[in-house]
Amino acid sequence: MRATTRVSTRGAVRSPLAAGAASMASHAVRGLNGAALGALAARSAYRLLDREGERSRTWQRVNFRGRAVTLQEGPALASGVCAACVLAPGLTPRVRAAAALAAAGSAAFGAYDDLAGSARAKGLRGHLGALAHGEVTTGAVKMAGIGATGLAAAFLLRKGPLDTLVDGALIAASANLVNLFDLRPGRAVKFALLASAPALASPAAPLVGPVLGAAAALLPDDLAERSMLGDSGANALGAALGVAAAARAPLPARLALLGGVVGLTLLSERTSFSAVIDGVPVLRRLDRWGRVDTDPRATGSAAAEGTAPRGAVEGGPERVPRARRPAVSPAPG
Repeated sequence: MRATTRVSTRGAVRSPLAAGAASMASHAVRGLNGAALGALAARSAYRLLDREGERSRTWQRVNFRGRAVTLQEGPALASGVCAACVLAPGLTPRVRAAAALAAAGSAAFGAYDDLAGSARAKGLRGHLGALAHGEVTTGAVKMAGIGATGLAAAFLLRKGPLDTLVDGALIAASANLVNLFDLRPGRAVKFALLASAPALASPAAPLVGPVLGAAAALLPDDLAERSMLGDSGANALGAALGVAAAARAPLPARLALLGGVVGLTLLSERTSFSAVIDGVPVLRRLDRWGRVDTDPRATGSAAAEGTAPRGAVEGGPERVPRARRPAVSPAPG
């Protein structure tokens, strides 16, 4: 009788652990399925947009090392995320619509800044300062557009007025934060992968999976300096991850995430993320992993050129740009 009770007690203790493990495994499977869809959709879109011999000069830029790259990685990523979120299992129609709206809207406003923007104003202070003097920059238009898109996506989730405001701010701020890291090949994607990979074992997995799959599928071209996310891709990547958090995380967690994202954004106005990364050996090695040229001296000549950074919302005190608009469009390849 005593032995029977002990076995029964152990079974009662183990069952919640087993249920938790089974739930995590189920989330992971859904996330990986979504990642496969995202990767397939993003690669297909990228091939369609950037076919060999038909590379659009409108989308070409010269990166910080003087190499010609295409910005069409951004629209390809946004297309892959939208398609995968619509097709991935385990999502309600409203969540699908919110994710697609946030990614597509952020990509559209980011593309507007990519194609029509200039580097005269950068960072939050730069764009707000220009507004104070009556000048509406493309970066300011992008900030307003992504903010409105974030609120609209949050409204689709239907959680109440407070949740809508918090979620809208989280989606828009996340879009901006990822853009802050798009200053070196692969950096923004690596940041997104590392920050969001643990969510593949959470209820957010069906949303996080397609986003990370699409980003990972395009990472090799980014690292090889054939393409870059630009504002279009970085904003879409961050906004989609923001929707994942807004749709699945409890309010205290969302408030904490919003505080962290806003804190990093404000910090970027005073501190160079590149300088911080270069000053920490582990971060420096991770940042340079996979690049075609990891010689730290390669950034010196670019800094001397004095070209202005792209990514108008992030700007800040960064000294070395990721890419610049060429005076004369270089030949493809």
